[in-house]
Amino acid sequence: MPALPHVTQTLQEVGRAGVIAVLRAPSPEAAVAAAEALISGGVTAIEVTYSTPDAAAAIAKIAQDFPDAIVGAGTLTREPQITEAAAAGAAFLVSPGTTARIATAMVDTGLPTMTGTLTPSEIMTALDLGVTAMKVFPGSLAGPSYLKALRGPFPDVPLMPTGGVSADNLADWLTAGAFAVGAGSELCSAADMKALDWAGITAKAERFSSALATARG
Repeated sequence: MPALPHVTQTLQEVGRAGVIAVLRAPSPEAAVAAAEALISGGVTAIEVTYSTPDAAAAIAKIAQDFPDAIVGAGTLTREPQITEAAAAGAAFLVSPGTTARIATAMVDTGLPTMTGTLTPSEIMTALDLGVTAMKVFPGSLAGPSYLKALRGPFPDVPLMPTGGVSADNLADWLTAGAFAVGAGSELCSAADMKALDWAGITAKAERFSSALATARG
């Protein structure tokens, strides 16, 4: 079944953004402050994980305060989280793995979905379930050369490595065929948020934004 137009459009927006910041914040307030710092540094795609307390409130606030950003929900492992995230205004949904129950619930929201996959079999399973894009996780275990190998049998499948992505190797992932990358602690660490180091987070976002611009020529 072809993707719905709004799903395709959102996925294209994520692809243009290039970098999704994966926020594992200690509080919803920290998530909002971190999102502002990231956006100031040029990283406009934000994934608020459900390891963040009251993640739905953070998603709703970021979407309201920064309408030009692309705000999604991540670490979705239970169906109530999916319903709540969609109601909060998440633009896309991400799960660390792929199960029929969770993937189907995500797809049924009508939002772009990304589920965690690593092997060809997992990618094929996710495609059968209607998943929009593949979160290749953990990227640190595979590396850009592995992602490039996946492009052979899956040339048209959007692949987004997460884990092990840095400003220094961002170009390698894009050259290997990633449509976007997910970056967590390398971009916005728990220590940064605990220390309220918003300027430091902005500086890291600027490094990623500069690396992305250089990689894309």
